[in-house]
Amino acid sequence: MKIAILCSGGDAPGMNCAIRAVVRTAIFHKHSVLGIKRGYAGLLRGEFEEMKLSSVGNIIQRGGTILQTSRCPEWMKPEYRTKAAELLKAQGVDGLIVIGGDGSFNGANALSKEHGFPIIGIPGTIDNDISGTEYTIGFDTAVQTAIEAIDRIRDTAHSHARTFLVEVMGRNSAAIALKVGVCTGAENVLLPHDHVPLQKIVDDIHRGVARGKDSSIIVVAEGPVTGRSYEIQKELALKHQLDAHVCILGHIQRGGSPTSNDRFIASQMGSLAVEAILSGQTAKVTVVQGGVVKLEDLAKCVIKNDGAYTEFKGLAEKLSI
Repeated sequence: MKIAILCSGGDAPGMNCAIRAVVRTAIFHKHSVLGIKRGYAGLLRGEFEEMKLSSVGNIIQRGGTILQTSRCPEWMKPEYRTKAAELLKAQGVDGLIVIGGDGSFNGANALSKEHGFPIIGIPGTIDNDISGTEYTIGFDTAVQTAIEAIDRIRDTAHSHARTFLVEVMGRNSAAIALKVGVCTGAENVLLPHDHVPLQKIVDDIHRGVARGKDSSIIVVAEGPVTGRSYEIQKELALKHQLDAHVCILGHIQRGGSPTSNDRFIASQMGSLAVEAILSGQTAKVTVVQGGVVKLEDLAKCVIKNDGAYTEFKGLAEKLSI
């Protein structure tokens, strides 16, 4: 058999681990792999390359994706998906593995439904916001990167007796902000669509000062638009005369060497994706459920799930007093 693989949407640490597992598992079973460069856009341009064992040597520790990725608006049109199916068949591809988020899975689901092409998805996004799975590749690394950055910022905050608003990625997802907030001992965690409790923030800081605390960290989920922290900074200054400094971590959370957790889960998912294709399964996604890597229907994994980790909001509040 010949298996093709691509990455779509935003990159996430651990994607290379999944690619490596796909290639090595396929070759172990005496099958071949075609890498598709630059996601769906590269597929439409016919950017195929044969993947060998040497193609995935020394990549398990690398962030990003060696296949590169992109966003492809054209994929939303049926005629482009028809072209993609024809290109895959012309290359003799028996199954396609797609690594990406909910948008990538929606595109894969459409290709599967319209053309009956065998597809297996691997969830790769730092936001941890895909329905049907408890975990997505890249989340753990993004959280660890943010934790390490905030640990450093706290040193400066203490040295200068300052309050910092540290903005983390996640768009509409609360997962990164909540886990980072708990793990760094943040005084407040502001989620994407929550009302910003300015008075509570000020009261919490003053309560800390009263017991001898001279610095504070407020973790801010970026929300739909990056830079939300600057508006909060402005309001704290104008309405409460509270001086706060802003640090937006941004895309440093996407890059870097994946953690052991991301490497381990990505390796399991990549291998399972190949085994699924070889056994004739299609329209499935490798997921984590109950701490176990297994397969779930693709149709159940195409919706954004922004509620991951929200059950820990109360924990963050309790521990921040």
